[in-house]
Amino acid sequence: MSYLFSSLAVGSVAVPNRIVVAPMCQYSAQDGSATDWHLQHLMQLAISRAGLVMMEATGVDSVGRITQRCLGLYSDANEAAIARVLAAARSVAASGTRFGIQLAHAGRKASCHTPWEGGKPLTAAEGGWRAVAPSSIPFADGGPPPAALDEAGLAHVKAAFCQAAKRAVRLGLEVIELHAAHGYLLHEFVSPLTNRRTDAYGGSLENRMRFPLEVAAAVRAVTPRTIALGARITGTDWADGGLTTADAVLFAAALKAAGYDYVCVSGGGAVPNMRIALGPGYQVPMAAKVRAETGIVTRAVGLIVEPAQAEAIISSGQADCVALARAFLDDPRWVWHAAECLGAKISYPPQYARVSRAQWPGAAMARPGVPAHP
Repeated sequence: MSYLFSSLAVGSVAVPNRIVVAPMCQYSAQDGSATDWHLQHLMQLAISRAGLVMMEATGVDSVGRITQRCLGLYSDANEAAIARVLAAARSVAASGTRFGIQLAHAGRKASCHTPWEGGKPLTAAEGGWRAVAPSSIPFADGGPPPAALDEAGLAHVKAAFCQAAKRAVRLGLEVIELHAAHGYLLHEFVSPLTNRRTDAYGGSLENRMRFPLEVAAAVRAVTPRTIALGARITGTDWADGGLTTADAVLFAAALKAAGYDYVCVSGGGAVPNMRIALGPGYQVPMAAKVRAETGIVTRAVGLIVEPAQAEAIISSGQADCVALARAFLDDPRWVWHAAECLGAKISYPPQYARVSRAQWPGAAMARPGVPAHP
């Protein structure tokens, strides 16, 4: 029996296996609305047979987008565009495939060019806008300082998350995830590297978690229990004086107490020039600690590439599920190949079933980690 291909209950949502397509920014929207690029992208991932397919970080507000091309869920047009893409994806997905969305606000990392255009801040002449953050500290030296959120700004952000969650509920998404990692707004509040406030939202870890937890509670209040609710959190800032895995444990425990069903433990992004010890599964130990000390359903992410590696993470109890991003871009059939490697049975789209080893006896399958037929 493969642990990776066993089912998982995330809150009230049953997920058919432990493989998650991680949210991946595509920088291909128009005024926040999904385009034909998103249509082909999500349809391709929908037939992957991953148990849960997460849509990319989606701005809850136009000023909360990283770039002008980021996906949003702050207007009726945005909602209608995602509905079109989701309907197409569901039409080709296997029965039981779950779809989720990651709701995000970029904070001080907003108003930038796309990565392939250099990622630098947009100027006013280029259509840029002033970013907002817990404190008026630019992301990079010499960059434009964001506006520190005042009471009205905090209320606006909270309302934007709630409105986007309501739209996600109307879209029929089974999973909603708050982005509280990678140096974006909710993470900026929690990290001491980016939060220099002196009011009730700054100072101690308890105070720095206060606003993200207020947002979490507000979103929980407008989200039915039939929908799994989670958050991507930071296991470490990978920088001196930043967040640690011990802080992640406390944040995850607070989210669990607020009625959240899972966390995904990632790291970094709060400041440039991080010192990251990269390697296969380099963030898994953080997820393992959070899971062991809180008992919340925990997802691991970060250079999880090989099926045997993913299987070991689940079978050893380090995490309840794993998320892959670049591995799916490299090989959209990763799940099919993993099933062959681990001896698990999955359904193939009937149009493509002839690629299954079971449907092609005697054929050699020259795939990494997959034994060929004799």
